[in-house]
Amino acid sequence: MTEAEITSSPHDERTAELLRLWLRLLGTTTAIERELAQRMRQRFGCSLARFDLMAQLAKSRDGLTMGELSRRLMVTNGNVTGLVRRLVEEGLVVRESDPDDRRLQRVRLTADGLALFGRMAVVHGRWVTELLGDLGPEERRALSALLARVKAAAMQGTDDRGTA
Repeated sequence: MTEAEITSSPHDERTAELLRLWLRLLGTTTAIERELAQRMRQRFGCSLARFDLMAQLAKSRDGLTMGELSRRLMVTNGNVTGLVRRLVEEGLVVRESDPDDRRLQRVRLTADGLALFGRMAVVHGRWVTELLGDLGPEERRALSALLARVKAAAMQGTDDRGTA
């Protein structure tokens, strides 16, 4: 739905305002993600999905199961499997049997994977600072608090409302 469609549709003013806010949030997120993805591809030949997977593994030095990765990244097991397979082929991650349950495999970064992720994370942090750095400390805190409230409301979803 575009802003023109919102204006011409039969919504009350509050609904129209909230729809415009939703479009602003979505557009902002999309623009930032697109810019970071382009920079990541150009600089490191890496997708954001791959970077995000490596970030999750970097936070979990003992590794994660495929299911844990899938949940943390909010993607299907199939998406994780393909990313992990390619990272294994490149020597950036390894799959190991879980010491407590041999049926599970844990995935963890290799020393090379950890070193590469460390370099990417530093640069990624600079890029995020460039993109969001015009916000002052009070603006950052206020925006963060407001977004946390929006996220909490969205996470409740059907629990409180009974509809999707």
